[in-house]
Amino acid sequence: MSAMGKTASTEKDLERNHVVDDVDSKHSSPAFVADGSDFEDGYTANPRTKEIQNRFAPLRYLVKGEDWLDAKMGIETQGIDLIKEEDKQPPHLVNSFFIWWSMTCHVGTLPLGLLGPEIFYLNLNQSVAAIVVGTLLGAMCTAYCGTLGPRTGLRAIATSRYSFGFWGAKLCSVLNVLIGSGFAIVNVVVCGQLLSAVSDFKMTISVGCVIITVLSYVISIFGFKIIHTFEKYSWIAGFILLCVMIGQCAPHMDSSSPGATGIDLAGGFLSFMAICFSSSSGWCSIASDYYCNYPANTKSWKIFVNTFCGVTIPTIFVTVIGACVGNAAFSANDFAGYPPYADAYESGGLGGLIGAVYHPSGWSKFCLVILTFSVLGNNIAVFYSSGLSIQLLGHWSHAIPRFIWSAFVAVIIGVCAVAGKDHLSVVVSNFVSLLGYWTISFTFILLIEDKVFRRRDGYNLAVWDRPHGLPWGAAAITALLAGYLAGGVPGMAQTWYVGAIALKFGPYGGDVGIFMSGAITLCVYPLLRYLEKKHTGR
Repeated sequence: MSAMGKTASTEKDLERNHVVDDVDSKHSSPAFVADGSDFEDGYTANPRTKEIQNRFAPLRYLVKGEDWLDAKMGIETQGIDLIKEEDKQPPHLVNSFFIWWSMTCHVGTLPLGLLGPEIFYLNLNQSVAAIVVGTLLGAMCTAYCGTLGPRTGLRAIATSRYSFGFWGAKLCSVLNVLIGSGFAIVNVVVCGQLLSAVSDFKMTISVGCVIITVLSYVISIFGFKIIHTFEKYSWIAGFILLCVMIGQCAPHMDSSSPGATGIDLAGGFLSFMAICFSSSSGWCSIASDYYCNYPANTKSWKIFVNTFCGVTIPTIFVTVIGACVGNAAFSANDFAGYPPYADAYESGGLGGLIGAVYHPSGWSKFCLVILTFSVLGNNIAVFYSSGLSIQLLGHWSHAIPRFIWSAFVAVIIGVCAVAGKDHLSVVVSNFVSLLGYWTISFTFILLIEDKVFRRRDGYNLAVWDRPHGLPWGAAAITALLAGYLAGGVPGMAQTWYVGAIALKFGPYGGDVGIFMSGAITLCVYPLLRYLEKKHTGR
């Protein structure tokens, strides 16, 4: 094909995939490709990454080992590289619903619900209201971010390079790994407690933590196809047993029990709602990881609706069950709780409490074992996406295969889970509530970038891994920090710090940092991004 023919074909492909809207965009970006050859390089690993892999023997052997594992067992070798439209292998669109159902419909979501009555002294009605409102708002963030995957063919953090820049996206990578690891630590601790309860506490929680960590890692290394297939069915057993749980717990619940009142109610409700928001919005920085194989012409509203429903329905379902169990254990009988539940939680943590809910003993142990494996759907997604995020830290990290980074993350998660196994409620409340300050700013930055600044220019996919063709990222980083420092810090209510504004909602504070972070980001980013683009042309 002639050079002119290749150019025309390339530009048509770019237009069809919403990469550029007119030929004049090549003048606004020095990285716009005028012929097809360099554009093809943009689809694959940066030459610098290939050079690093070829130069150092250990990396060559790791890459060859990954290729061998792919040939023998089908382990994914794609990594973070952009997926060409003709190479996409999309699962059925219904998977975009079930993948989130499996990630959230598991026993690891229960501790969130317990926080309402246990930590914030909310009654059942108050807890349910906070769960529903917080989850619905948070799921919108995850659902929107997921729509960017099919259009770009990029993983979530790679897409953020078009607003945060090559270097600024590294901060997003680190935060994404921390978020995913935090979720996984909670899941691993819960499973450790369940397995310990199954053994009548003869097996330590630490051993249970190690078992579930290893199982999660092994499944995660197989990659996109296996994860989508696994997630399609892994929720079924856990869903059934959670329905049984609420049935067996119901006789000991007391929906009329008193809860917090006055300013204490305002503070507790805001803080608990913030935790629920963070729980469902925490997936926003990995959402498009599981959609980048869908065609670019996939309807965005279908991705949004499937993701939104797939996150909200099971998250609300399981978190409300957690609130019901917490109500029975802590709030019933004028806050004395149902004695067998309260004693079981005191002596055996969440594992002991769930073991007491199910009865008789043999049935209880069977349920605990099955519920343990229900968290695998969540953990394997975390390990998979965390490995991808670390690859995005730079060319050197990109040169190391994903399964190595996932192993590194698994070790860190296992160690932290063992260290925090005796303080689950504190870990959950402190960790999860901190997520919202980051996720809401991240979502708003990507939203404004997509709907305002790339409405005409689109995304030049040829420069996804080229620092000189991407924005500087100064506007996004500044907006993110402004949202956190000027909104999150004065508005947060944590056990270790309560901001000045949060203190307006009672002695323990009410967490309004999420809303303040979002508002400040919405005000700061458009102005700074306009100035950045005007000055740099990117």
